[in-house]
Amino acid sequence: MAVNDRLLGIVAFVQSAEAGSFAVAADRLGVTRSAIGKRIARLEQQLGVRLFHRSTRRQSLSEDGQAYYERCVKALAELDAAEAALDSGRREPSGRLRISAPVMFGRHCVAPVALELSRRYPKLEIDLSFSDRMVDLVEEGFDLGIRVGRLRDSATLAARLLTQEHLGICAAPAYLAKRGLPREIDDFAGHDAVIYGRHGQTVPWRLRDSAGEVREPQVEARLRFDDLQAIADAAVAGAGLAQLPCWLLSRYLRSGELQMVMHADRVVGSRISAVWPHTHYLPLRTRVAIDLLVERIPAMVGTGFGQPLAAVA
Repeated sequence: MAVNDRLLGIVAFVQSAEAGSFAVAADRLGVTRSAIGKRIARLEQQLGVRLFHRSTRRQSLSEDGQAYYERCVKALAELDAAEAALDSGRREPSGRLRISAPVMFGRHCVAPVALELSRRYPKLEIDLSFSDRMVDLVEEGFDLGIRVGRLRDSATLAARLLTQEHLGICAAPAYLAKRGLPREIDDFAGHDAVIYGRHGQTVPWRLRDSAGEVREPQVEARLRFDDLQAIADAAVAGAGLAQLPCWLLSRYLRSGELQMVMHADRVVGSRISAVWPHTHYLPLRTRVAIDLLVERIPAMVGTGFGQPLAAVA
């Protein structure tokens, strides 16, 4: 068995063991499920052992497979470290970079950065995936993730703060003309609201009162969506008050479809962070992506691609 074929087989084996599925491993590596199966079959033939117990519904490592997996993971980690060490001496990043980002924020703010990266570094291949679920970067083979909100403690992930997301409370002018403009937190009582909610959990609004204390307003949350664009559309339609990030809200303020009720200086925002799997050596392709995100994202999330709040209020 040629050295290159053996290495391909080892990578396919480790990915399959970690994913628990040939199909998921194939998706991570950008090949077919059949190719994964053939690589592992050749590896088993060369080793003279069965690495997986297989059934129609599931697969699991054999005893020999578990022992071989532990050694292979260490060997691949050494290869990654060697590649990262070489990366540090290169002038241009290359290879495949897999990034996960929330849907709306990813489209509006991360995709332009990915496009800029691809233009700067022709040898860099970028896969950007949009999802609002909590993606397991290690399990699903991502190099980098963008998270909005408080980070969970993790022994497997490193993080870097990109910026603070600015939020505003808004509503359609017609709704405010009918129901009145709330000026203080107590004025929110009785107002209808369109709330972000996911998996049965809603994200509370946190506002600063005139004394600087953080409070949660009392509103009638009659509509809950797990999509920011749907919340914006409902607010424009007059469904009630809505809390939106300023990078999304700004165009509706400029068009007059929405009116600012409470500005970003009164609304407690969220942290936006880049996270990635812990490693001794951060590959150059990941490092340049993080650096460009740090450089570009703060202006994008202000009140609409760098415009000051007063210009769009």
